[in-house]
Amino acid sequence: MNTLLIPNKAARALWLWTNGLATPPTGALDVMAIVRRLGFVQIDTIRNVTRAHNHIIWTRNQNFSEGGLWPFLGQKRQVFEHFTHDASLISAEVYPYWQGQFARLGARAARSEWYASGLAQAQVRAILARIEREGPLSTHAFETKIEGPREMWARPPHKKALDQMWYAGKLATSHRKNFVKYYDLGHRVFPEKSTGFPTQSQANDWLHHQALDRLSVASQGEVQRFWQATDAATTRAWLKNTKGLVPVEVEAANGALSPAFGPEDIAARLAACPRPTSRLRLLNPFDPAIRDRARLQRLFGFEYRNEMFVPKAKRRWGYYVYPLLEGDRFVGRVELKGDRKAGQLNVTGFWAEPHAKWSQARLSKLDAELVRFARFAGIKAVIWQVARPV
Repeated sequence: MNTLLIPNKAARALWLWTNGLATPPTGALDVMAIVRRLGFVQIDTIRNVTRAHNHIIWTRNQNFSEGGLWPFLGQKRQVFEHFTHDASLISAEVYPYWQGQFARLGARAARSEWYASGLAQAQVRAILARIEREGPLSTHAFETKIEGPREMWARPPHKKALDQMWYAGKLATSHRKNFVKYYDLGHRVFPEKSTGFPTQSQANDWLHHQALDRLSVASQGEVQRFWQATDAATTRAWLKNTKGLVPVEVEAANGALSPAFGPEDIAARLAACPRPTSRLRLLNPFDPAIRDRARLQRLFGFEYRNEMFVPKAKRRWGYYVYPLLEGDRFVGRVELKGDRKAGQLNVTGFWAEPHAKWSQARLSKLDAELVRFARFAGIKAVIWQVARPV
């Protein structure tokens, strides 16, 4: 089969379309359609303006309201919470194929000193008995204490035991309240299954196909890292032995060509892919479109890193910095901080990309997006605490 060459501009448009960012974020809201398209949505504890999962959905449809994702976990059971590259809400259709991930992460947690609770088996059984008897419980329902120095990220023994069982799928997140996780028995939370689980080989095949579908074009490493549920050898063998995959070469922003694979319908996808909207978007640092920093820089020539856990003196940009996407280009980045008590969205940093001229028209687009974002978070005023671009 001949190798398909994908020019950089077409690759950018395809990636944005694949991620639900090619068209204006308006129209009828279908939260689960967005989640299924993405595969999963990362959740994060930091509430800088709004939490990451809220922002990720809102970026794709601005009719979404804060907190609108949790009912799909706690009530509708159309997503389940587990670990991909990080804690995520995963579409329920993935659950039958996730059994290997439960086994792998459960075994890893059991071997890890980080999750070694030090509790006797009788104590662990008592935790399970309480949950079975009383229903979903948070870590606050238990009273074991941290022994020794209180180091950063230190957790009490019962929390370690709960998380070890959570990774293994024995426990599951029933719901969250004020972002606090409530644990319940896995069989009372996970989607019901009408038949047995697929074999691990069938599950791997499905996961790889679904990863490539949500990437449109990808290298071996990108397919593997999408779910982070298989190893390199398994992914390599799948790419080698699966029929219908299309070899492609993707042009990077600097003109270099990278080999990759596309699904069988890649030519049709490229033909159907619309030109990205010229609307300026404020992306979350955890948005799936920018999760793979190497891919981001290769396709868009945009260097980005998350500096939340970088000491302030060593940060290149700032604590919580949002990339600014306009059309198929990143034109800058902005640091924001929500002060809900004061009713202010504070702009605490701004950096333009070297190629981007900040005309009045572009600045007006940014102003409009900041106002929309503030309104989404229940904030009335946008306050620039740094110089506005000129």
